[in-house]
Amino acid sequence: MADSSFDVVSEFDRQELVNAVDQARREIGNRYDFKGTNSTIDLREKELELDADSDYKLTAMLDILKGKLVKRGVDLKVLDPEKPEPAAKSRVRQKVNLRQGLSDEIARDVVKRIKAELPKVQSRIEGEKVRVTAKSKDDLQSAIRLLKDADLPIPLQFTNYR
Repeated sequence: MADSSFDVVSEFDRQELVNAVDQARREIGNRYDFKGTNSTIDLREKELELDADSDYKLTAMLDILKGKLVKRGVDLKVLDPEKPEPAAKSRVRQKVNLRQGLSDEIARDVVKRIKAELPKVQSRIEGEKVRVTAKSKDDLQSAIRLLKDADLPIPLQFTNYR
């Protein structure tokens, strides 16, 4: 009987992120406390940049964005906000990095957790994913349960289950 396997990855639906950012921009444009403040959310390839005229408004913008992300099914662990920094004309800017892919350190942590708890399961790092294989599908289910219960700083998805 052939070994069964699955991949552990960390990714998000880019289109859902774009939709959530658009909804957040619309809400910020319509809210009374943001009228005339020229507050913006810029979406780039691997980060978001929030720009507002006070820390309070920056925090409110981030909360609006988080609410929209949750409604669209994007895990909040994708967001990695940096510390707000002062910008020109007494404004405040904050960069929010978007986490995607397993970093080497997190991939090693995943492999170490699996080896410690499930000796019958093999796991290896392949680029930005971890391939997990075992003879029994029950062992793979145990590995998925173990990783879901682990409190990792990024969202995990399990793909290519065979």
